[in-house]
Amino acid sequence: MVPEEMMALISLFLFPGFLFLFLLAFFTEWLDRKIVAKLQNRYGPLHVGPKGILQPIADFIKLLSKEDITPAMADKAPFTIVPVLMLTLAITPLFCIPITNVYALVFFEGDLIVIMFIMSLTALLVFIGAWVSTNRFGTVSSIRAGLQMFGYEIPLNIAMIGPAIAAGSLSVSRIVEWQTNGFWFMFMQPLGFAVVSICLLAHLQKVPFDIPEAESEIVGGWMVEFSGKKLAFIRLASDFELVLAASLMVSLFLGGPSGLWQANPLTFLVKFVVCVFILSNLRALFARYRIDQLLSGSWKYLTPIALLQIALVKLFTW
Repeated sequence: MVPEEMMALISLFLFPGFLFLFLLAFFTEWLDRKIVAKLQNRYGPLHVGPKGILQPIADFIKLLSKEDITPAMADKAPFTIVPVLMLTLAITPLFCIPITNVYALVFFEGDLIVIMFIMSLTALLVFIGAWVSTNRFGTVSSIRAGLQMFGYEIPLNIAMIGPAIAAGSLSVSRIVEWQTNGFWFMFMQPLGFAVVSICLLAHLQKVPFDIPEAESEIVGGWMVEFSGKKLAFIRLASDFELVLAASLMVSLFLGGPSGLWQANPLTFLVKFVVCVFILSNLRALFARYRIDQLLSGSWKYLTPIALLQIALVKLFTW
């Protein structure tokens, strides 16, 4: 028999812990790039590994080996710390996501609120990273990032609370557990699922909401001064955020790892791939919005729709 302490270490560092999450992040980036490339009649990653599946790892190693430059006029301490904090904050919430069974490695009443808070901090770090670089394009990007956060945060959080209200718990694991005994919230709260999908794209700064980055307008935006190891950490943090976004969709609306008979990680991965496919399709099918269009759409449409979904949940769970 494997000692309980050894099983805890294996769960933390191997599966479903750090090693698994790192591999899942690289796989998710590859999958996202291949889906978008297919929709745009391109090949995507092709040569490194079978079908280019090792390309994200090769890109990460290449960036680590590049020269790490800090601009002379940048505020050096926060400029250096921001990429590390982004990576740390991107990984942390994933331990509250159920992967192998209905209960995550870390779960407690209110962990959904903690995840929302950490996601808001991650978005705030984009603003800080752009501002402290003192680059003109970065400054424009920081203002866009701040405004964008004000646009999508409220409808996103309202829509994510819908499953919590219906399940009677603010724990992601408890929400998944409730769905094993009932129906998936995607069918009970389709409006909430749609709002969450759109707002998560804005949180990830993916097309059509890549407004703070906008390579054709502000040459990479807030990341323009980051290079080497800093850029590698930022890119990896972005991969982890995509993993978190798809995992939240799976957990809150698709029943997590629970399947027809019992919860297992394969079921989670199948649902996870479906959610990545949804996000990648939305990213490939639309052109970039302006910041005023994002704000107007969020406040005029997404927020009322999210509130309507909450009202319907309260009506039918009274």
